[in-house]
Amino acid sequence: MLITSSKNKHIVNIEYCTQCRWLLRAAWMAQELLTTFEDELKAVSLQPGTGGVFEVRLNGTVLFNRKDHGRFPESKELKQLIRDVIDPARDLGHSDKK
Repeated sequence: MLITSSKNKHIVNIEYCTQCRWLLRAAWMAQELLTTFEDELKAVSLQPGTGGVFEVRLNGTVLFNRKDHGRFPESKELKQLIRDVIDPARDLGHSDKK
């Protein structure tokens, strides 16, 4: 069994609005990120919030805020934002910018 160090692995936090019932959206996004970055992420956490919040942070830095953009992030877009921070040279295949 290969055990990898959690050193240099990244933490994603998705804060979602419980009043708006956005848990499923947040969980789906977490699944997409864990599948794409399974070797690079230490954890993806889901944080309940209120007031229409949907915010994605990487290592504490806000990558996407629904209120600032006026919309939810696309899966492809979020993967690109994370990749650009943790491994800019990585090819995301069909999820990459064209």
